[in-house]
Amino acid sequence: MSRVLVPCHVKGTVALQVGDVRTSQGRPGVLVIDVTFPNVAPFELQEITFKNYYTAFLSIRARQYSSIHTQAKWVTCLRDYCLMPDPHSEEGAQEYVSLSKHQMLCDVDRVLELRLILRQPSPLWLSFTVEELQVYQQGAKSPSMTFPKWLSHPAPCEQSAPLLEGLPDPSRVSSEVQQMWALTEMVRASRTSRRIGRFDVDGCYDLNLLSYT
Repeated sequence: MSRVLVPCHVKGTVALQVGDVRTSQGRPGVLVIDVTFPNVAPFELQEITFKNYYTAFLSIRARQYSSIHTQAKWVTCLRDYCLMPDPHSEEGAQEYVSLSKHQMLCDVDRVLELRLILRQPSPLWLSFTVEELQVYQQGAKSPSMTFPKWLSHPAPCEQSAPLLEGLPDPSRVSSEVQQMWALTEMVRASRTSRRIGRFDVDGCYDLNLLSYT
């Protein structure tokens, strides 16, 4: 299925503090990234791709357009998606990730804005985020191909196609070729291996046929 890149604006990360900010142990364990789509009509989300950078869990919320008379609402379409199997190890820390609409918890149509919520509970990493974020929507559907009626509904085998004017009937030509082949085989079978002399008749020569010089 085709996809089209949606122009977007990725805002700066906003940290939600975990722990006591007055101590040296306090560190942001949750980051929020808002993604807006200026000058883009509400669209159906097809896929999100990015490169992880030490984010352990990802949640995504989408603001969806309802109607002119109702206010757009926020829905959670992905909750605590695991990007690092073990937050304290390097596995998955810098992997490229692709999330399709089929992995979402709800329909992701009429999208106006996205909010990514990143979590990293491990104190081993000084910073974490997502990079190279790209959002795609479904591209235009390919036009359906139409075939000529004679190709879509071929004539039955027993109905021969009309012959071109001036050409012989193929069935008649085939019959005559078979007859010629049969006659050729009969002549070949009747040939004798005996050598026939030029003037001999039954092994003798007629004196009247001989000439003297």
